Amino acid sequence: MTSSQPSCCLCSSVADVSPCSCSQGTLHHAEIRKTDSTITFANRLDHFLARWGMNRMGHRVEPGLYRLGNPTPESPVFASANYTLSFDALRLALAGFDAYILVLDTKGINVWCAAGKGTFGTDELVGRIDATGLAGIVTHRKIIVPQLGAPGVSAHDVQRRSGFKVEYGPVRARDLPEYLRTGKATSEMRRVQFPVRDRIVLAPVELVHVALPAIIIAAVLWFIAGPVAALAAISAVVAGIVLFPILLPFIPTKDFSTKGLLLGGVVAIPFVVTFASTPSLPGWAVAAGAVTPLLIIPAVTAYLALNFTGATTFTSRTGVRKEIFRYVPVITIMAGTGVVLGIALGVSRLLGVI
Repeated sequence: MTSSQPSCCLCSSVADVSPCSCSQGTLHHAEIRKTDSTITFANRLDHFLARWGMNRMGHRVEPGLYRLGNPTPESPVFASANYTLSFDALRLALAGFDAYILVLDTKGINVWCAAGKGTFGTDELVGRIDATGLAGIVTHRKIIVPQLGAPGVSAHDVQRRSGFKVEYGPVRARDLPEYLRTGKATSEMRRVQFPVRDRIVLAPVELVHVALPAIIIAAVLWFIAGPVAALAAISAVVAGIVLFPILLPFIPTKDFSTKGLLLGGVVAIPFVVTFASTPSLPGWAVAAGAVTPLLIIPAVTAYLALNFTGATTFTSRTGVRKEIFRYVPVITIMAGTGVVLGIALGVSRLLGVI
């Protein structure tokens, strides 16, 4: 290679190189990295850390073109995100197949979320096709894109700008072998499902994010209001992060906020009963103590429930916006009122009034 070659040339001493042509029409070599379908202990550890939100934006593979098995110029090309869980799910599902994987730079975000953010999108896909010289590596002009990436990809624009036809694959990577054998995706493969296993796997990341604040708040409440108040705080967090995704389709309202408010209300009942049945307290303290968990626990649960709106199939972006403007003020007022009552009770307890 000489210095006269274009800057889009991608070479590496550890990569395979194949002749191709970039958008300037100059022949150069494109980097093709090697991969396989083996999931190692290191991969599984990475998946575990990703699920628990450790180094959240660091679970990435290098963008570019990858060779799986021994592909030929006629082998299929699959698009993926550079999030390790997305990339590993794809290469595992393609065990025994020869294929190319075109990894887009989604900043370490999965296909679905990246499509919503625009990083798994038309511009990135077209740019990556061009930068890797894909047109000079395969003889066909088809790229298989995950169905969940469709919101970010304009198929006709991709074909107009790159010459590659976008074909949307099945929702689940595990359906790819049958999809490749039959050449089509069934209606079942197109159906987006969100079973309890997929819902509960979201909980660890959210739990890690709120664990430290929840522990601090519970400790403070234990000191100023007693163990029951501390347990109430922990219960609200567990309800919003663990119980909510498990029970999501069974709570009989449409909005996540109202689902969270209902669930929080149920969780608050034992604490209401505890305060209401404390004979040693004056009447006003019993009333305030009973009302406080009914205000705070549903508000906290509903707020945490809103975090799941971007990771489920139960709502839309427009619906989320409407819900936030409609219910966040209500949640804020409930929580604020409950905190004021709680502080009043705590101060009264510390001063020996109750």
